[in-house]
Amino acid sequence: MLAIKNGKIFTVTGPVIEKGTILVENGKIVEVGENVSVPAGAEVVDASGKLIFPGFIDAHCHLGMWETAIGFEGDDGNEMTDPVTPHLRAIDGFNPLDDTVREAREGGVTACATGPGSANVIGGTFMAIKTVGDRVDDMVIKDPVAMKIAFGENPKRVYNSKNKMPMTRMGTAALLREALSKAKRYKEQIERAGDDLSKFPAFDAKLEALLPVLRGEIPLKAHAHRADDIFTALRIAKEFGVKITLDHCTEGHLIAGHIAKEGVPAIVGPSFGHKTKFELKNKTFETPGILARAGIKVAITTDSPVVPLETLPLMAGFAVKSGMDPEAALKAITINPAEIIGIQDRVGSLEPGKDADIAIFEGHPFEIASKAWMVLIDGKVVFKR
Repeated sequence: MLAIKNGKIFTVTGPVIEKGTILVENGKIVEVGENVSVPAGAEVVDASGKLIFPGFIDAHCHLGMWETAIGFEGDDGNEMTDPVTPHLRAIDGFNPLDDTVREAREGGVTACATGPGSANVIGGTFMAIKTVGDRVDDMVIKDPVAMKIAFGENPKRVYNSKNKMPMTRMGTAALLREALSKAKRYKEQIERAGDDLSKFPAFDAKLEALLPVLRGEIPLKAHAHRADDIFTALRIAKEFGVKITLDHCTEGHLIAGHIAKEGVPAIVGPSFGHKTKFELKNKTFETPGILARAGIKVAITTDSPVVPLETLPLMAGFAVKSGMDPEAALKAITINPAEIIGIQDRVGSLEPGKDADIAIFEGHPFEIASKAWMVLIDGKVVFKR
């Protein structure tokens, strides 16, 4: 058993404990509180003067899909040969030994959703992983967690260069509708066939991959920056009765009331850096705070490697600087992303029964001078300064 004592504990889903103890056993949190008895023989970590948080989580990134310090040989995030590729899986393109994975956990980011980029209208499935391990199969928390789709400039740019559909926003929407319609018919054929294998439709890997979306098991993960693209994403999701998350949501602050009425979550960012294309012209760190105040469940993303994953808490700090409530910002990198990607039973807060993914900081992680002092994943120390 491990006991982390004397630190200020931010449980996220409960009150802040000014000077408390966390008991960890077999990779799980056993007890969290102010007056916790430490069993004889337990290993003790004295966190006096330190701040203790659940490990941070990014609900949308491309960790391990675009390797660091390398070009084409390490770029495995976009299959730019077909705009409709739902049968691609992040697990088959992820490199757990890339330096960015280590850097993420050393910064206190202990879990993330990673997957394909936004070149294709339908890009394939995201998975949720822990940021420690040398074999991706052992790092997975949940696979799949979402089906990536993309609107706006990216699929237009990629396929315009090939003189191939989609070259317009209409083309993007049409291809998505076509794929979902085919998958819906495929699903109905399977259901009508029942146990009669002779009546099953011919196997189609693309349509098979879309079945979890139509069954409501995973959401569409919609890359959408501009307000009109956000509305198109919502329109199509409602047409087919499927779940959706709004990823990037760059102009979400302009239409916050509409998004709130739809009741869908927003994964906002990356808000740091240059406005590299037209659809980012309204990018601002004010967006997550405005959306949160409108009652929308908000997560903050780095979109790593666009912004390094280990800077996730700093991105939350910038959001606070731009008006976001600090408690809401903390939830936006812990429990909210966990809930959005469906892993809240395991991570996202410091509660008994959850995985012991813990980030201990010298100073508040929203402040640029703060440093991770110790990071635990599944109760094991994976970094100590």
